[in-house]
Amino acid sequence: MKPQTETNPLTNLDEWEDDLLRRYPDPESIADQKAVTEYRNYETPQRDTVREFYKLNHTYQTYDFVLEKRNNFLRFDKKEMPIWAAFDFLNQLVDDSDPDTDLDQMQHLLQTSEAIRRDGHPDWMVLVGLIHDMGKVLCLFGEPQWAVVGDTFPVGCAHSDKIVFPEFFDANPDHHNERYNTKYGIYEPNCGLRNVHMSWGHDEYVYHMMKDHLPESGLYMLRYHSFYAQHREHAYEHLMDEHDAKMFEWVKLFNPYDLYSKNPTPPDWKELRPYYESLVTKYLPATLKF
Repeated sequence: MKPQTETNPLTNLDEWEDDLLRRYPDPESIADQKAVTEYRNYETPQRDTVREFYKLNHTYQTYDFVLEKRNNFLRFDKKEMPIWAAFDFLNQLVDDSDPDTDLDQMQHLLQTSEAIRRDGHPDWMVLVGLIHDMGKVLCLFGEPQWAVVGDTFPVGCAHSDKIVFPEFFDANPDHHNERYNTKYGIYEPNCGLRNVHMSWGHDEYVYHMMKDHLPESGLYMLRYHSFYAQHREHAYEHLMDEHDAKMFEWVKLFNPYDLYSKNPTPPDWKELRPYYESLVTKYLPATLKF
Protein backbone atom coordinates (compact mmCIF):
# COMPACT_ATOMS: atom_id res chain seq x y z
CA MET A 1 0.00 0.00 0.00
CA LYS A 2 1.32 3.42 -0.90
CA PRO A 3 1.49 6.08 1.81
CA GLN A 4 -1.40 8.53 1.97
CA THR A 5 0.91 11.35 0.91
CA GLU A 6 1.49 9.59 -2.41
CA THR A 7 -2.08 8.54 -3.20
CA ASN A 8 -3.79 11.74 -2.07
CA PRO A 9 -1.33 14.56 -1.35
CA LEU A 10 -2.42 17.03 1.31
CA THR A 11 -1.69 20.73 1.34
CA ASN A 12 0.32 21.00 4.56
CA LEU A 13 1.75 18.99 7.45
CA ASP A 14 -1.05 19.86 9.90
CA GLU A 15 -3.71 18.70 7.45
CA TRP A 16 -1.75 15.55 6.74
CA GLU A 17 -1.43 14.71 10.45
CA ASP A 18 -5.12 15.35 11.06
CA ASP A 19 -5.96 13.03 8.18
CA LEU A 20 -3.62 10.37 9.52
CA LEU A 21 -5.32 10.39 12.91
CA ARG A 22 -8.74 10.04 11.29
CA ARG A 23 -7.60 6.79 9.70
CA TYR A 24 -7.43 4.71 12.87
CA PRO A 25 -6.67 1.09 12.05
CA ASP A 26 -9.39 -1.54 12.16
CA PRO A 27 -8.25 -3.88 14.95
CA GLU A 28 -9.85 -6.85 13.19
CA SER A 29 -7.66 -6.25 10.15
CA ILE A 30 -4.53 -6.44 12.31
CA ALA A 31 -5.59 -9.36 14.54
CA ASP A 32 -5.47 -12.11 11.94
CA GLN A 33 -4.87 -15.00 14.36
CA LYS A 34 -7.66 -14.52 16.94
CA ALA A 35 -10.52 -12.19 17.83
CA VAL A 36 -9.62 -8.82 19.36
CA THR A 37 -11.68 -9.71 22.45
CA GLU A 38 -9.21 -12.50 23.22
CA TYR A 39 -6.30 -10.08 23.73
CA ARG A 40 -5.30 -8.73 27.18
CA ASN A 41 -7.15 -11.51 28.96
CA TYR A 42 -6.11 -11.02 32.57
CA GLU A 43 -9.05 -12.95 34.02
CA THR A 44 -7.72 -16.29 32.81
CA PRO A 45 -4.28 -15.58 31.32
CA GLN A 46 -2.77 -18.43 29.33
CA ARG A 47 0.60 -17.98 31.06
CA ASP A 48 1.10 -18.51 34.81
CA THR A 49 3.75 -15.80 35.00
CA VAL A 50 1.31 -12.94 34.40
CA ARG A 51 -0.47 -12.80 37.77
CA GLU A 52 2.73 -13.24 39.80
CA PHE A 53 4.43 -10.58 37.68
CA TYR A 54 1.80 -7.95 38.55
CA LYS A 55 1.85 -8.90 42.22
CA LEU A 56 5.56 -7.99 42.34
CA ASN A 57 5.15 -4.95 40.10
CA HIS A 58 2.35 -3.41 42.13
CA THR A 59 4.05 -4.13 45.43
CA TYR A 60 7.43 -2.56 44.69
CA GLN A 61 6.78 0.23 42.15
CA THR A 62 6.80 3.11 44.62
CA TYR A 63 7.54 6.79 44.11
CA ASP A 64 10.96 6.49 45.76
CA PHE A 65 11.77 3.40 43.70
CA VAL A 66 11.02 5.29 40.48
CA LEU A 67 13.27 8.21 41.45
CA GLU A 68 16.07 5.79 42.27
CA LYS A 69 15.80 4.04 38.90
CA ARG A 70 15.61 7.28 36.95
CA ASN A 71 18.75 8.51 38.68
CA ASN A 72 20.54 5.26 37.91
CA PHE A 73 19.54 4.49 34.34
CA LEU A 74 18.85 7.85 32.71
CA ARG A 75 22.55 8.64 32.89
CA PHE A 76 22.98 6.17 30.00
CA ASP A 77 26.43 5.21 31.25
CA LYS A 78 26.06 1.42 31.33
CA LYS A 79 27.04 0.46 27.80
CA GLU A 80 27.41 1.81 24.26
CA MET A 81 26.49 -0.47 21.37
CA PRO A 82 24.76 -0.59 17.98
CA ILE A 83 21.01 -0.99 18.10
CA TRP A 84 21.40 -4.43 16.53
CA ALA A 85 23.29 -5.66 19.60
CA ALA A 86 20.28 -4.66 21.71
CA PHE A 87 18.00 -6.54 19.33
CA ASP A 88 20.23 -9.63 19.66
CA PHE A 89 19.49 -9.56 23.39
CA LEU A 90 15.77 -9.16 22.79
CA ASN A 91 15.91 -12.37 20.76
CA GLN A 92 16.36 -14.11 24.11
CA LEU A 93 13.68 -12.29 26.13
CA VAL A 94 10.06 -13.38 26.62
CA ASP A 95 7.86 -10.83 28.44
CA ASP A 96 6.41 -12.41 31.61
CA SER A 97 3.69 -9.74 31.81
CA ASP A 98 2.21 -10.41 28.36
CA PRO A 99 -0.83 -12.72 28.29
CA ASP A 100 -0.96 -12.71 24.46
CA THR A 101 2.36 -14.06 23.23
CA ASP A 102 5.34 -16.15 24.26
CA LEU A 103 7.43 -15.18 21.26
CA ASP A 104 10.71 -13.41 21.95
CA GLN A 105 10.60 -9.62 21.91
CA MET A 106 12.32 -9.13 18.56
CA GLN A 107 9.57 -11.09 16.82
CA HIS A 108 6.93 -8.92 18.47
CA LEU A 109 8.73 -5.73 17.41
CA LEU A 110 8.86 -6.87 13.80
CA GLN A 111 5.20 -7.86 13.82
CA THR A 112 4.29 -4.41 15.13
CA SER A 113 6.45 -2.45 12.71
CA GLU A 114 5.39 -4.54 9.71
CA ALA A 115 1.70 -4.00 10.51
CA ILE A 116 2.35 -0.24 10.64
CA ARG A 117 4.27 -0.37 7.35
CA ARG A 118 1.53 -2.35 5.61
CA ASP A 119 -0.96 0.41 6.45
CA GLY A 120 1.23 3.05 4.80
CA HIS A 121 2.13 5.13 7.85
CA PRO A 122 5.24 7.35 7.81
CA ASP A 123 8.58 5.64 8.24
CA TRP A 124 9.28 7.28 11.61
CA MET A 125 6.19 5.48 12.93
CA VAL A 126 7.46 2.20 11.49
CA LEU A 127 10.67 2.85 13.42
CA VAL A 128 8.63 3.46 16.59
CA GLY A 129 7.08 0.04 16.04
CA LEU A 130 10.51 -1.50 15.76
CA ILE A 131 12.01 0.14 18.86
CA HIS A 132 9.02 0.65 21.17
CA ASP A 133 10.03 -2.25 23.43
CA MET A 134 13.78 -1.91 22.97
CA GLY A 135 14.02 -0.49 26.50
CA LYS A 136 13.52 -4.03 27.75
CA VAL A 137 17.29 -4.34 27.43
CA LEU A 138 17.15 -3.10 31.03
CA CYS A 139 16.94 -6.79 31.84
CA LEU A 140 20.45 -7.06 30.39
CA PHE A 141 21.65 -4.97 33.33
CA GLY A 142 20.15 -7.31 35.90
CA GLU A 143 16.77 -5.62 36.35
CA PRO A 144 13.87 -7.97 37.19
CA GLN A 145 11.04 -8.00 34.68
CA TRP A 146 8.61 -6.40 37.14
CA ALA A 147 10.82 -3.28 36.97
CA VAL A 148 10.99 -3.30 33.17
CA VAL A 149 7.78 -4.48 31.51
CA GLY A 150 4.02 -4.45 32.08
CA ASP A 151 1.36 -1.74 32.16
CA THR A 152 2.54 1.62 33.48
CA PHE A 153 0.77 4.03 35.85
CA PRO A 154 1.51 7.28 37.71
CA VAL A 155 3.27 7.09 41.05
CA GLY A 156 2.93 9.75 43.71
CA CYS A 157 -0.87 9.72 43.61
CA ALA A 158 -3.73 7.27 44.12
CA HIS A 159 -3.68 4.02 42.16
CA SER A 160 -6.68 3.73 39.86
CA ASP A 161 -8.84 0.63 40.06
CA LYS A 162 -8.66 0.60 36.25
CA ILE A 163 -5.07 -0.69 36.42
CA VAL A 164 -4.82 -4.46 35.92
CA PHE A 165 -4.86 -6.43 39.19
CA PRO A 166 -5.50 -3.34 41.37
CA GLU A 167 -5.89 -5.53 44.45
CA PHE A 168 -2.12 -6.05 44.56
CA PHE A 169 -1.53 -2.38 45.35
CA ASP A 170 -2.62 -3.05 48.92
CA ALA A 171 0.94 -4.30 49.56
CA ASN A 172 2.50 -1.12 48.14
CA PRO A 173 3.67 1.29 50.89
CA ASP A 174 2.54 4.34 48.87
CA HIS A 175 -1.00 2.97 48.86
CA HIS A 176 -1.18 3.72 52.60
CA ASN A 177 0.87 6.93 52.59
CA GLU A 178 -1.30 10.06 52.90
CA ARG A 179 1.17 12.01 50.77
CA TYR A 180 0.67 9.69 47.82
CA ASN A 181 -2.74 8.04 48.10
CA THR A 182 -5.09 10.90 47.24
CA LYS A 183 -6.48 11.65 43.78
CA TYR A 184 -3.80 14.24 42.97
CA GLY A 185 -1.16 13.19 45.49
CA ILE A 186 1.94 15.36 44.99
CA TYR A 187 0.62 16.82 41.71
CA GLU A 188 -1.62 19.72 40.72
CA PRO A 189 -4.85 19.33 38.71
CA ASN A 190 -4.16 19.05 34.98
CA CYS A 191 -0.46 19.64 35.55
CA GLY A 192 0.49 17.74 32.40
CA LEU A 193 2.04 14.28 32.18
CA ARG A 194 5.49 15.80 31.62
CA ASN A 195 5.31 16.69 35.33
CA VAL A 196 4.11 13.26 36.44
CA HIS A 197 6.39 10.35 37.33
CA MET A 198 5.28 7.06 35.82
CA SER A 199 6.08 3.61 37.17
CA TRP A 200 9.57 2.69 36.07
CA GLY A 201 10.13 0.57 33.01
CA HIS A 202 11.11 0.29 29.38
CA ASP A 203 8.68 2.99 28.15
CA GLU A 204 10.29 5.84 30.07
CA TYR A 205 13.78 4.51 29.37
CA VAL A 206 13.40 4.28 25.58
CA TYR A 207 11.62 7.65 25.47
CA HIS A 208 14.65 9.38 27.00
CA MET A 209 16.98 7.45 24.73
CA MET A 210 15.11 8.58 21.61
CA LYS A 211 13.94 12.10 22.51
CA ASP A 212 16.54 13.75 20.24
CA HIS A 213 15.80 11.53 17.24
CA LEU A 214 12.03 11.29 16.68
CA PRO A 215 9.07 13.68 16.35
CA GLU A 216 7.03 14.39 19.47
CA SER A 217 4.14 12.27 18.25
CA GLY A 218 6.47 9.26 18.08
CA LEU A 219 7.91 10.06 21.50
CA TYR A 220 4.43 10.02 23.05
CA MET A 221 3.90 6.59 21.51
CA LEU A 222 7.10 5.35 23.11
CA ARG A 223 6.53 6.94 26.51
CA TYR A 224 2.89 5.99 27.05
CA HIS A 225 2.21 2.89 24.94
CA SER A 226 1.88 0.79 28.13
CA PHE A 227 -0.27 3.37 29.96
CA TYR A 228 -3.48 1.41 29.36
CA ALA A 229 -5.22 2.89 32.40
CA GLN A 230 -5.30 6.16 30.48
CA HIS A 231 -5.36 5.51 26.75
CA ARG A 232 -7.95 2.75 27.18
CA GLU A 233 -9.72 3.53 30.47
CA HIS A 234 -9.26 7.36 30.71
CA ALA A 235 -8.49 7.00 34.41
CA TYR A 236 -6.05 9.91 34.69
CA GLU A 237 -7.70 12.74 32.78
CA HIS A 238 -7.32 14.86 35.91
CA LEU A 239 -3.53 14.93 35.51
CA MET A 240 -3.43 15.59 31.76
CA ASP A 241 -3.38 19.00 30.10
CA GLU A 242 -4.69 19.99 26.66
CA HIS A 243 -1.43 19.13 24.95
CA ASP A 244 -1.49 15.63 26.43
CA ALA A 245 -5.04 15.13 25.19
CA LYS A 246 -4.00 16.10 21.67
CA MET A 247 -0.87 13.95 21.65
CA PHE A 248 -2.66 10.91 23.07
CA GLU A 249 -4.46 10.64 19.73
CA TRP A 250 -1.11 9.39 18.45
CA VAL A 251 -0.80 6.90 21.31
CA LYS A 252 -4.26 5.55 20.47
CA LEU A 253 -3.28 5.30 16.81
CA PHE A 254 -0.24 3.23 17.71
CA ASN A 255 -1.80 0.95 20.32
CA PRO A 256 -3.73 -1.45 18.02
CA TYR A 257 -0.53 -2.24 16.15
CA ASP A 258 1.28 -3.02 19.38
CA LEU A 259 -1.54 -5.15 20.75
CA TYR A 260 -3.26 -6.89 17.86
CA SER A 261 -0.30 -7.69 15.60
CA LYS A 262 0.82 -10.44 17.99
CA ASN A 263 0.52 -13.87 16.43
CA PRO A 264 2.47 -17.14 16.66
CA THR A 265 3.99 -16.82 13.17
CA PRO A 266 7.36 -15.04 13.30
CA PRO A 267 8.37 -12.64 10.49
CA ASP A 268 11.30 -13.44 8.18
CA TRP A 269 14.09 -11.30 9.64
CA LYS A 270 16.58 -12.16 6.89
CA GLU A 271 14.20 -10.83 4.27
CA LEU A 272 13.28 -7.71 6.27
CA ARG A 273 16.69 -6.74 7.61
CA PRO A 274 17.90 -4.60 4.65
CA TYR A 275 14.83 -2.35 4.91
CA TYR A 276 15.21 -1.89 8.67
CA GLU A 277 18.94 -1.33 8.50
CA SER A 278 18.29 1.54 6.08
CA LEU A 279 15.49 2.92 8.29
CA VAL A 280 17.64 2.87 11.43
CA THR A 281 20.50 4.59 9.61
CA LYS A 282 18.14 7.36 8.51
CA TYR A 283 17.09 8.32 12.04
CA LEU A 284 19.62 7.02 14.56
CA PRO A 285 23.36 7.22 15.20
CA ALA A 286 25.62 4.22 14.61
CA THR A 287 25.74 3.42 18.32
CA LEU A 288 23.41 4.19 21.21
CA LYS A 289 24.22 4.77 24.87
CA PHE A 290 22.39 2.50 27.27
